[in-house]
Amino acid sequence: MTYNLLTVDSIAPEVMALALAKCFGVAVGDVDVADPDGDPDARNWEAPVSCEHLAVFGDLSWSLDIYADESVTDRPQESDFAARFARAVGTTVLFPAAEVLPSAFWAATPEGLLTRARLDLSDDEPPRHAVTAVEAPVAQLPQATVTRFAEIVREQRPDTPLADAFGTSVQRMRESAPPSQRSTLDDSTGSPLWSARDSLVVWERVIVQMESGWAPSGWYPDDLYRERLQARDALAELGSRLPGEVAALLGETLERLDRRFAAATEEDATGTLHKELLGGDAAPGRVPGGWWWHRRPDPAPWEQT
Repeated sequence: MTYNLLTVDSIAPEVMALALAKCFGVAVGDVDVADPDGDPDARNWEAPVSCEHLAVFGDLSWSLDIYADESVTDRPQESDFAARFARAVGTTVLFPAAEVLPSAFWAATPEGLLTRARLDLSDDEPPRHAVTAVEAPVAQLPQATVTRFAEIVREQRPDTPLADAFGTSVQRMRESAPPSQRSTLDDSTGSPLWSARDSLVVWERVIVQMESGWAPSGWYPDDLYRERLQARDALAELGSRLPGEVAALLGETLERLDRRFAAATEEDATGTLHKELLGGDAAPGRVPGGWWWHRRPDPAPWEQT
């Protein structure tokens, strides 16, 4: 298994070896720590744990490429390993997040904190590493702004089984329809059917995340929530533009999702949701009329700390 870490403090190679032995539960002699540009004859190529280190510049000191082969019985997930290593070496370490964002990382501190971190690289040669933001204060990164990462939440894509089932059913309708009728089931980009499927996916996503307590981030941007309600608006209009059988299927799917949405929200008796999401656009006559605009999650996920 491979691990990619970045450390805030500089660490001596012998300290790396001791820490890696402790983290993996192996003998120090079973750990090879080396500069990849160093003497290859000085390396222990048979070691079950290897670590190649490169110096980096800016807010970080080392880039570590660590590999533990199958003979190592304790090979934790990267987040758990990063926490162990940070504690063992006494410095904060960063490792890549799952999201496909170039600046998306996690930071693990020696005290056990695990938080999101935004890492930017300069155009210098060699590049300078700047940790510009974190979601929780990190003592070793005082220059980093503490903020929520809305782009991370946008990147999260929970499973949408009902929307997927809708798409599969429509595909079967298309395959079984006579050639003369298949044009009514066109799902090319921008078509009513494509728009319905796309909006259904995002509507189901917000419901799934709401039911999970807004996992995994624990919050939700208000502008993204507004977009999800607008997707429900679109679904209300699209039914009349779809073939009857497809419209009926969409209606059945929406009924199931809407029940879940209603169960996870409460009536917005004071109408504050409009003001929070629409601001100045919440003037009389401009407020969306769908019932989903008149219910709100409690607490609102953009208000959570």
